[in-house]
Amino acid sequence: MGTIDYSNPKYYYNRELSWLKFNERILSEARDKNNLLMERLKFLSITASNLDEFFMVRVASLKNLVEVGADKPDIAGLTPNEQLNMVSEGTHEFVNAQYATLNRSLIPHMEKEGIKFVQADEYTEEEKAYLDKYFEKEVFPVLTPMAVDSSRPFPLIKNKSLNIGALLQKKDGTRLGKKVEKNELELALVQVPSVLPRYIVLPGNNGVRLVLLENEIKRHMSRLFMNYEVLCAHAFRVMRNADLDIDEEEAEDLLEEISSKLKQRQRGDVIRLEVEADIKKNLLKKLKSEFNIENEDVYPISGPIDLTFFMSLYGLKGYDEHRVPKHVPCKVPALTEEESIFDLIAKHDILLHHPYQTFDPVVRFVDEASRDPEVLAIKQTLYRVSGNSPIVAALSRAAENGKQVSVLVELKARFDEEHNIVWAKKLEKAGCHVIYGLVGLKTHCKITLVVRKEEDGIRRYVHLGTGNYNDSTAKLYTDMGILTCDAGIGEDATAVFNMLSGYSEPLGWNELSLAPLWLKDRLISLINKERDNALAGKQARIKAKMNSLCDPDVISALYEASSSGVKIDLIVRGICCLRSGIPGVSDNIRVKSIVGNFLEHARIFCFENDGTPRVFLASADWMPRNLDRRVEIMFPVKDEELKTKVLEVLDTQLADNMRSHILMADGTYEKVDRRGKDSLDCQKEFVKRAKAEQKSTVSEGGSRVFVPRESDERKLK
Repeated sequence: MGTIDYSNPKYYYNRELSWLKFNERILSEARDKNNLLMERLKFLSITASNLDEFFMVRVASLKNLVEVGADKPDIAGLTPNEQLNMVSEGTHEFVNAQYATLNRSLIPHMEKEGIKFVQADEYTEEEKAYLDKYFEKEVFPVLTPMAVDSSRPFPLIKNKSLNIGALLQKKDGTRLGKKVEKNELELALVQVPSVLPRYIVLPGNNGVRLVLLENEIKRHMSRLFMNYEVLCAHAFRVMRNADLDIDEEEAEDLLEEISSKLKQRQRGDVIRLEVEADIKKNLLKKLKSEFNIENEDVYPISGPIDLTFFMSLYGLKGYDEHRVPKHVPCKVPALTEEESIFDLIAKHDILLHHPYQTFDPVVRFVDEASRDPEVLAIKQTLYRVSGNSPIVAALSRAAENGKQVSVLVELKARFDEEHNIVWAKKLEKAGCHVIYGLVGLKTHCKITLVVRKEEDGIRRYVHLGTGNYNDSTAKLYTDMGILTCDAGIGEDATAVFNMLSGYSEPLGWNELSLAPLWLKDRLISLINKERDNALAGKQARIKAKMNSLCDPDVISALYEASSSGVKIDLIVRGICCLRSGIPGVSDNIRVKSIVGNFLEHARIFCFENDGTPRVFLASADWMPRNLDRRVEIMFPVKDEELKTKVLEVLDTQLADNMRSHILMADGTYEKVDRRGKDSLDCQKEFVKRAKAEQKSTVSEGGSRVFVPRESDERKLK
């Protein structure tokens, strides 16, 4: 047998097509009749939101490459043009599947439960009168009808905005007193106001009857264009290229540069046009001409355009039995309110598992540090934070209390740029030292360092996590983190922040592995150690969980380990460019994806190490962007008790057979065959465990919910 070329493109799956498969898995949850109605609508909405971002960034990037004539093949041997054609074909099929799911399954289910979208010919006289009044009072004053002619050019259509295009004809053959050709058609536009609810709830007790806002605007078009005959009116929506091109080397002020570039998002090239399926050909022709797009970029829609609005139906009153009961994050057993959080961390490393356990300890960590007279400095990285972030408030308070506060706010966090600019300015105003990231790199690691003066000298307390410092998404995303005062990790944390704020890079590291310095080399070394152990007849196994897997060097190392006999279990939620089940290459690799009510976000890596497992958590996925172009951290779980808990999480997810989709050799995914097996939904199991631990703690008189003590601020000042 000859040497295997593990870099052969036939062993890899294209990244973009793999992403489409991921969105299909989410859509399958919307199709699954075992799921509750509101959960199905939520999953449908998520597929639409995902597709929007995919187009604005990934499809836009492919179009840019095609336009400049790039022909370098990807990991799977496909050129940008080949990828674009395959993505276009796959996306059209996917959109058809979305609306087939809506029209054939979800709408009948909604109507069965008394929720109905009502068309104009179905209005009762009372409903019609109500809608006429609603339009006159609430809608009409907000609308801006726009005619398009030689003196009024085609207006800028905002990215992702819903609009109505109409063809008009003058009733008396004149326009503003001048004669016009009798058959001359004029184009007019109206933007559907995003400041108003997308649907109108009709009054009455005959179930929930809904009317789409755009349908009411279309019904009243003649009211907007007096003396014109409205020949047709159809809704449409555009998607624009939103990939920012920022020249960081030339930018004198990165904050100002990004602020100016954000405006381009509304003016980027149109890359996708959604239109109602029954749109008149002459109106569509005019829109295609104005947006300069081809047929393959037009998506005829058999239903409401922009399915993201279905998320707003999720909370519809009176339908609690059609939703999964909301999980209230549980308390962390290791934490009590009676003791300082620093005293508790000093006793024992503390493992956090969100959203099953509350994010409060992370907020408490920063909040208590901001008030503690013994704390000298707080340093933190922020990638995405919530709209009213208690973390940012605590950091501001710390600076006002005279502490040294350094914050790296990553301005280049995609679609959060404007949000992060606001936070950066607020933190600067409070007296924090704000860093805007590193040139050419995104800072994606999640780390907080608190430096505290104690009786025996300076001690460093550190929080490291797999997810963002966002108290809102921490209720929806599954993540893990550790609070520790381990001396080696503390030294490394100081080195990280010195590197981010200056030019200091230490000669060696104790515990942390950083990208882009040597995290990839470390991962490949750990994989190769398992390979060597397998060849030597020692215990060898790899279990890893991440969001995406597409780094060719890491995949090649996994293939070689598999060929050497290493059993490899991977949980990859989204993109996976690795092909499983290839004889002699990846037949020892099993890949599954978990799609549940919480978004799987944690990165957990376990290497058997001949019976002494090495367990790591990380901010990084196994992707080139994470390992080569971002500042990321992988950190060890050193405490044996906590290591056991993390391994239990991995093993429970590997045993899941309710939310798991298994990657097949042909690149498709199939749900786990549960015949003859007990059902296991890992997310429900973790909720159950967290509640049991909380109940046990409460019965023993343990922790209470943390509430920031605003009254203490004056004392500490």
